[in-house]
Amino acid sequence: MMPSKKIRFGVLGCSRIAKRSVLPALANSPHVELVMIASRSGANAKECSKQYGCDSGGYEDVLQNEDVDAVYISLPNSLHEEWAIKAEQAGKHVWCEKPAALAYSSAKKMVEAARKNNVRSMEGFMFLSHPQHAKVRELIDNGTLGELLVFEGCFAVPMPGSDANILKSELGGGVLNDAAVYPIRASRMIFNEEPISVACSLVMDPKTGVDVKVDMLLTYPNGKSAFVSSAFGAYFQSTYSVLGTKGRVRVGRAYAVPRERAVSIFLERDDKTEELVVEPADHFKLMLEDFCREILLGSRSTKKYEADLLAQARILDAARLSNAEKRFVALSELI
Repeated sequence: MMPSKKIRFGVLGCSRIAKRSVLPALANSPHVELVMIASRSGANAKECSKQYGCDSGGYEDVLQNEDVDAVYISLPNSLHEEWAIKAEQAGKHVWCEKPAALAYSSAKKMVEAARKNNVRSMEGFMFLSHPQHAKVRELIDNGTLGELLVFEGCFAVPMPGSDANILKSELGGGVLNDAAVYPIRASRMIFNEEPISVACSLVMDPKTGVDVKVDMLLTYPNGKSAFVSSAFGAYFQSTYSVLGTKGRVRVGRAYAVPRERAVSIFLERDDKTEELVVEPADHFKLMLEDFCREILLGSRSTKKYEADLLAQARILDAARLSNAEKRFVALSELI
């Protein structure tokens, strides 16, 4: 049961995802009070704040506002570490867009600041909160798939516009940071453990200097494997499948799911395919409410947000090292 106290939020950055999905979730949640919105452009912040009936200002204004308990950070990837740490030092809980950190060393600094200041720090993988994945988890836990063997995940999108931040290397762009992080995180959710090693190959765009295609193999304990692929300039794909000794399950719209859209899970076993329909859900709002609940639980919280953030950043570092040195990289190499 959600406690009655509201978490008061400030927002750093008026990105497209903030405007389309996060601000509506913040404004419509009964467990949240939207206090202030900040943007690099004062006019943009004022326009957004007027729409939601809250104050506007600069980034520092949000952090200095004593009425703000938590911040949502939707800035270019290269600014996440700086502003997450500043927010944590100001005593604010942090919900940061993915990738929260561009390096494992950066993630460690962010988590250290959160723990030192007794606040929570969560990387915003909203898809984890969609009920379709709980259904997949149920099929796994009740033995429908048997012993798990292989995960395959793909998140591919058309080529972004030339002015997009995700095509700018200085802002931490690239398909590994923007898209491949989703199936990587999904494989960790499905296997419910961390990979042992990573082999990664990146295709770089000579014009932008960012990676536009990634293929990755993650080895997991007891012989399990995860194959991950992502690309810019591709036919849209947002899928994963899980193969077991007794069956296979495929999720047709796994990561970016509009809140008004029902989704289908396809269960294959005994030479038959069964379609399981999951009703529409706002996974941004569900994730937000989960975050608020854990903040209010304080020391009784069981969510490992910070450990998950560290584990994800560690895998991305291993992937970059694997690509650079053309070899499998054991996660134990990164300490």
